[in-house]
Amino acid sequence: MDLAADDDSRRVVIVTYPGVLGLDVVGPLEVFAMANRFGADPRYQISVVSTTGGMITATSGLAFATERATSHVDSIDTVMAAGGYQISQAIGDPDLVGWLRGAADSARRVTSVCTGALLLAEAGLLDGRRATTHWTVGQILAQRYPSVRVEPDQVYIRDGHVWTSGGVTAGMDLALALVEHDHGPELALASARELVMFVHRPGGFPQISAQLAVNRPLRAPLREILALIAEHPDADLSVPALACRCAMSVRTFSRAFRRETGTTPALFVQATRVEAAKRLIQTSDTSFEDVARTCGFGTVETMHRAFQRVAGTTPGRFRPGRHQAG
Repeated sequence: MDLAADDDSRRVVIVTYPGVLGLDVVGPLEVFAMANRFGADPRYQISVVSTTGGMITATSGLAFATERATSHVDSIDTVMAAGGYQISQAIGDPDLVGWLRGAADSARRVTSVCTGALLLAEAGLLDGRRATTHWTVGQILAQRYPSVRVEPDQVYIRDGHVWTSGGVTAGMDLALALVEHDHGPELALASARELVMFVHRPGGFPQISAQLAVNRPLRAPLREILALIAEHPDADLSVPALACRCAMSVRTFSRAFRRETGTTPALFVQATRVEAAKRLIQTSDTSFEDVARTCGFGTVETMHRAFQRVAGTTPGRFRPGRHQAG
C-alpha cells in the first residue's frame, strides 16, 4: 500500500511489530485523532504499519490491523517507533530497521515511544543526539549505543527533528507536544481535557512522580496525607501539622509514614514541592518569586536549595527553551 498522504493532511506513521505494547500505539493514535476532532488543520492522517502488514498482536493480547510498510515514504510527515517487550526481536529485523532508516530520511520528524528509542538507535537515527526511553532500559540504550546521550529521567526530549519519549503513557505526552508544536497550545489543551489526562506533562518532567516513587500506605489517613501534599503544596506541611491531621503524635506519625512509604515526611514534601515547581516553571511565565510562594517554599532562596538537593540543578534549567536543540 502506498503511504502517500492527502495534500491537506499530515501523515503520521506508527511503526509496530509482533509483541509491541498496545498503549504505545493506541495512546498517541488517540491523541492525534482527538486533535482532528477539535479542528487540527491540516489534519493528521494516521497509519499503523508493520513489515508484513495484516494483524499484529500486542503483548496484552490486543490484535490490530496494520498496513504494510513500503518504500513509498516521501510524503510521511512523522515517523513514530512504538516500544514493546519484544523490542530485541524488532531491532534484529533488518527489514524493519532498513525501512525505518529510509522513512526517516524523508520525514519531517522522527519520534519514538518508550523502548522504541532502541529501534531509532539501531537505525543510526540517534547518533550524537540526546534521547530518552523507558526508565528501566536507559542504561541498556546507553551501553549498546554509546554515541547516544541518554537522559532516562525525562518524559520526552526533542533534539532537532528527533523526539523520544519515556515509558508507555509518556507517548501520549509526546503526541500532545507534537500537536502543540504543529497547532499551538489551545488545541493540545482541548485534546488533553477531552482525554481526561491528569496533566500535560512537559518534557523535562520526571517519568516517576513523587507519588509513584514511594510505597502506597496501607492506612487511609496516610493515603489522604499523600493526596493533601500533592494537591496543596503551599499548605502548612510541617511534620507537626501533618501529624495533627492524622490525630497522631509527631513521633508516631513520623515512624508510621516512614514505615509505610519508605521515606520521611520532610523528604516527600520537598520532592513534591520541587515537582510542582518544575511543572509551573515549564508551563507558565510565572515569576520564580510566585512559584516559590505557590509551591510552599516561601522564598526563591529556599526553592533553589531544594532544587539542588532533589534535582541537582537550579530552577532556571526548567524554563522552556533550555537544553532544547532545533
